[in-house]
Amino acid sequence: MPPAPPATVTTDDHALAAEIGADIGRLLLELRASAAAAGMDADRLRDEGDRQAHERIVALLAAARPDDAVLSEEGADDSRRLSAPRVWIVDPLDGTREFGEPGRTDWAVHVALVVAGTPVVGAVALPAQERMLSTRPAPPLPPPRPGPLRVVLSRSRRPAEATRVAEALGAELVPLGSAGAKTMAVVLGHVDAYVHAGGLFQWDSAAPVAVAAAAGLHVSRIDGSPLVYNAAELSLPDLLVCRPELADACLAALGG
Repeated sequence: MPPAPPATVTTDDHALAAEIGADIGRLLLELRASAAAAGMDADRLRDEGDRQAHERIVALLAAARPDDAVLSEEGADDSRRLSAPRVWIVDPLDGTREFGEPGRTDWAVHVALVVAGTPVVGAVALPAQERMLSTRPAPPLPPPRPGPLRVVLSRSRRPAEATRVAEALGAELVPLGSAGAKTMAVVLGHVDAYVHAGGLFQWDSAAPVAVAAAAGLHVSRIDGSPLVYNAAELSLPDLLVCRPELADACLAALGG
């Protein structure tokens, strides 16, 4: 049997990722508003957000790209994706904790298309911020911020790796919610680097990494090695996203 032709990516794929991200963002905002009006408790809101967003995103991908595989945080893992030429890796609601907290805007929707281990298409919706960032058109790399450098890290954990980078750069530490929100803070120039070690999975970073790379940022594991997606192991626990001129200093601080 001849080898399968290489997978192709089209402009329509970039547009589809953004359209799906926007659609799921609207669904989640409407759910949040109706839950507030009905007095729904936060745990039920989070559960409903995860469920409804997952069901909708899977249905949209099935309709638009029926031949592609899908890996979703909220769905069962199908090993057939490992031999699929095109795999959508999605996090229907990244930052479920923040979604359930009234007024918080640091939660996201992730939609990425992975080919040969690389997220080549990505869209990250920040619905509560009315923002959509995607690989086409790629966000422009903003100029360096005035004032002290800033390193963003998790609200719920303070990895020693982030502290080491902040100390090496003389930077301030800034806590934020979801991985998508933190990565997009670097893309938007609000912070200069994002360092995470432990607790991430492929869907947490695939779309944010695609967008960050398209914007011209440095993206890698904390040891400097490439981020590889659609692997059998779902965990992809560490991540460095930073301005390109800071990459060497960040990796040196991390021992990479």
